[in-house]
Amino acid sequence: MAGSKINTTQGNAGRVALYARVSTNNGQDPEMQLRELREYCQRRGWEILREYTDVGMTGSKEKRPELDRLMTDAHRRRFDAVVVWKFDRFARSVSHLLRALENFQAQGIEFVSLSEQVDTSTPMGKMVFTVLGAVAELERSLIVERVRAGLRNARAKGKRLGRPRKPVDTDKVALLRSQGASWRAVGTALGVSPAKALLACRGRL
Repeated sequence: MAGSKINTTQGNAGRVALYARVSTNNGQDPEMQLRELREYCQRRGWEILREYTDVGMTGSKEKRPELDRLMTDAHRRRFDAVVVWKFDRFARSVSHLLRALENFQAQGIEFVSLSEQVDTSTPMGKMVFTVLGAVAELERSLIVERVRAGLRNARAKGKRLGRPRKPVDTDKVALLRSQGASWRAVGTALGVSPAKALLACRGRL
C-alpha cells in the first residue's frame, strides 16, 4: 500500500479508531481482526485512540451500538482515520459504506480497509471511493427503474394501486347516527374519516 498521508499536525500523530465486528458470540472472536489491525497500525506508527467492537451483530442490522458510537465520535473529530479489517465487517451495503465514507470525508477523516488494501488518503483509495459512488448511484437508479416498471406493469393489468379501500358498514353508521353520534364520532368508531362515513351513507340517512 502507498504511504499514509494521515494528518500528523497539532500533535495528532496518526490517531486512529479500529472497528471490528463478529456476527455471533458463539465461537467467533473479534480479537483475530483486532490483532491484525493493531499490528498494521504499529507498522505505520499510528496511535490507536480507541477500539470499537460489536459482538453478536449481523451485517444487516442498521443499529450497532459500537458503530453508532464510532460515527458519533467521528463527527466530533476525535481521530484522524478509521481502520477496519474488511468492508463487510463495517458496512451492510455499498450505499451504507459510501454514506459513511462521505461523512468521514466531510470531517477530514481517512478510511482504511486492511483486507481490500484500500486507504482513502492515497490516489488509489480516492479512485476506489469514486468507483463506489458510481456503483451506489447505479444501484439507486436500478431500484427506481424496477419500481417504475412494476407500477407500469400493474397499471397495464388493470390493478388498482395504493392502499385498499376500507369498506364502511352503513348499518353501523345508521345505528350510531340514530343514537346521536356526530360524524366525527362515527368516523372514529369505524376507523375512517367523517367525510368518508358521510359519503358512504349519502342518500340513506
